[in-house]
Amino acid sequence: MNPERTANGLIPIFNTKTGHIENVPPVIKSEMEWQALLAPDQFEVARNKGTEYAFTGKYHACKEPGIYVCACCGTDLFDSATKFDSGTGWPSFYAPVSEFNVLFHQDRSGRMERTEVLCARCQAHLGHVFDDGPAPTGKRYCMNSAALTLRKKS
Repeated sequence: MNPERTANGLIPIFNTKTGHIENVPPVIKSEMEWQALLAPDQFEVARNKGTEYAFTGKYHACKEPGIYVCACCGTDLFDSATKFDSGTGWPSFYAPVSEFNVLFHQDRSGRMERTEVLCARCQAHLGHVFDDGPAPTGKRYCMNSAALTLRKKS
């Protein structure tokens, strides 16, 4: 699934620092480039669509305020204000910072049918979204800590 692109190949992404949608170039790297940039657990989750074990990720119980960004390209993804304890062992959010910043893909792996969530800018695998979350959206974005970096509010 490819993000909507402008005529010049740029992708619209919401920037939480400016509060505006900005057209930015996609981040495209080879597998070797990603391996050189990412820690092994980040590479396995984000680039190979892996999953960390429940309750092992550094953000599953984190309560610090900030913006969770893509560990691969730094795109703003989730505000800590939308984070909730789902009891699943993975960081869970009821909404992304913007629908522009994430992509959805039907995932039929592992004999299940789920909706995969990807970073719109670099297409890193982030986790899955389910329809059993709290109000106001009813969604549970169940993410892998290894695919995220917390940019703490100062």
